[in-house]
Amino acid sequence: MGNLRFVRPAWAAALLCWFAVGVSGDELSHALPPVAEPVPAPDFALEDMDDETHRLSDYRGRVVIVNFWATWCGPCRRELPSLERLYQALRERGLVVLAVNEWEDPDHVFAYMGQLAVEPSFPILFDRDARVARAYGIKGLPTTVIVDQAGRMVYRAVGGRDFTHPEVRARIEALLPAGGSSEQPDQSRHAQDDAQAQEAGQQ
Repeated sequence: MGNLRFVRPAWAAALLCWFAVGVSGDELSHALPPVAEPVPAPDFALEDMDDETHRLSDYRGRVVIVNFWATWCGPCRRELPSLERLYQALRERGLVVLAVNEWEDPDHVFAYMGQLAVEPSFPILFDRDARVARAYGIKGLPTTVIVDQAGRMVYRAVGGRDFTHPEVRARIEALLPAGGSSEQPDQSRHAQDDAQAQEAGQQ
């Protein structure tokens, strides 16, 4: 796994053992299991490689793919290009992708990104103490959680996915607004405030 500059907690070591025997195959799945009873996704605030903080609640009103991953995880590496292609195809319709890296040093991840043929354009966030992973009950990597516009977890998949497979894309597209991109919540509020101010000035 390389000379990584961090120490994983004991529960993470158990997860690695599960990962090694449970999801070590080369083939990416196109199954996207629905959550039986959608529940609110736990909010979180994590920094990206530029030290900018991203809060899940900031994206309320948009569809968010939360992908838990690590550079040492083979299926994580294999699914990353298809996740980027899906994001590029649907970002104008409001799709958000947040890739939550587990335990690793940002410098190590930055170096890894430089080795890729196509660097992901979505935010890479750092969950170095696995606090967010525990809140989501993550048992293996990669795990992908899809959050709908109401902030509910509606799909959850453990193991590598082919995000460009027609079945996967169709399920995600069905969650998106029909007519193009949706505004971010703060933009909607600002637009409403501006409209109210203009109306007051005309009176």
